[in-house]
Amino acid sequence: MSAIVDTGNEPVEIGSLEERYRQSAAFRAASDQTRVTSTHWHIAVANGLGWGFDGMDGVIMALASPLLIKEFGLSVPDYRSGLQIALLVGILGMFVWPWLADRYGRRTLLALNIALFSLMMPVLALTTTWAAFVAVRCIVNFALNGEWSLGSMLVAETWPAHLRGRIVGISRGTWCFGAALAGAIATYVIAGFGWRFAFMVPAVVSVIAVYVRAKCPESPYWVRMQDRKARITRAKSEGMLLSPADREWAAKARRIPISQLFLPDMRRNTGVATFIACCSTTIYGTVGNWMPLYLSHERHWSTAMYGKFYIWWGLIGFLGLLASGWISDRFGRRPAFYVMLAEGAVFITLWVFAKTDTELWIYGLLWGIGFLGFWAPSMILTAEVYPTRIRGVGNGFSWSVAWLFGFVLWPFLAVGLQQHTGSFAAAFLLIPVAMACMALGVWWFTPDHAGRELDQIAT
Repeated sequence: MSAIVDTGNEPVEIGSLEERYRQSAAFRAASDQTRVTSTHWHIAVANGLGWGFDGMDGVIMALASPLLIKEFGLSVPDYRSGLQIALLVGILGMFVWPWLADRYGRRTLLALNIALFSLMMPVLALTTTWAAFVAVRCIVNFALNGEWSLGSMLVAETWPAHLRGRIVGISRGTWCFGAALAGAIATYVIAGFGWRFAFMVPAVVSVIAVYVRAKCPESPYWVRMQDRKARITRAKSEGMLLSPADREWAAKARRIPISQLFLPDMRRNTGVATFIACCSTTIYGTVGNWMPLYLSHERHWSTAMYGKFYIWWGLIGFLGLLASGWISDRFGRRPAFYVMLAEGAVFITLWVFAKTDTELWIYGLLWGIGFLGFWAPSMILTAEVYPTRIRGVGNGFSWSVAWLFGFVLWPFLAVGLQQHTGSFAAAFLLIPVAMACMALGVWWFTPDHAGRELDQIAT
């Protein structure tokens, strides 16, 4: 038995699972594509909070790096190697969580994921050796790297298509507030009490998991996919003739999920998404991981001084994500890339050649707009180009490859240049080049899906 409902686009045939889910007012609201409801905002807020604390965690780690290197008696290559071990484990989590989300749903795994990484963060503060720190950091990264992929999928699969770019950009933009909060923690906690106290703060994030479970429904796209699987399985068992669309869909769905990414109709999307993700991590990882060390060792800024810089860098960077999300919906994904990449490339070049602290502040805050802003169209594109049946696997694959390339392999070049030249400036000057390459790739290869429903992009 099935029914027909109007979601605001085309009438949708719903199955028995969706009928059960539709007993929830929150699920019905999330299925409504004609208006923005309080449920849509709860989903966006939950994702935004997750992104915010993701930013706080990552930046606290970067800001604490000079103190960690000093306390554990490490060289820069030793510190890099420890982080790369944790990143490799994090890459596994980046694939596993979205893969599980394709099988078991978005909401429950998102709540579990948030609770795990937030509760493990304080354990870092109790470690007394570098080996123990790296081991705990592996667990944190395993959980942390799945959160934003799950949250972005849930937002993309519930918000109206004409607002998808804006809301993904705004949600992603809360990372900047987390980065700013990390700057405040560095200024007023790390500088005064040491790095261990800073790692206690993220424990409060576990409360978000309760919020997700209470206020955020399951993705209607995922529920309908389960009903479609059940309907096709039932029809086959009863010897019924499938429609051409269902036969094609079933032929794809019965393959191993990761192999579906390379079917003829998906190769281009997989290639584009992975290229965008690799460029994103390479650009961010080069400066994002090493800027505090650069400001501390080469520009002789104190912890409190570069902590204050991060406060404003994060807040100003939010403007880039806000603007690029709006541009993505109003003019398309590609123009958003072009504007942000060009702005970031110009001002980061000026920043590297800055002579005074005033120039470091001005150019540093300005390059943050484009440097962080291009992440909005990046996250939008990788969330929307895969069909629902493999959206998790696709996101996990693209960003896992990107993390391996940009955060594990590329740092060998960045640190190698620093060791050879005695400065991170040469590595930082590679970023404008990478931004130009990304812009060319977007121009040549990247499709634009602004305003289109997810099932119109890929099925």
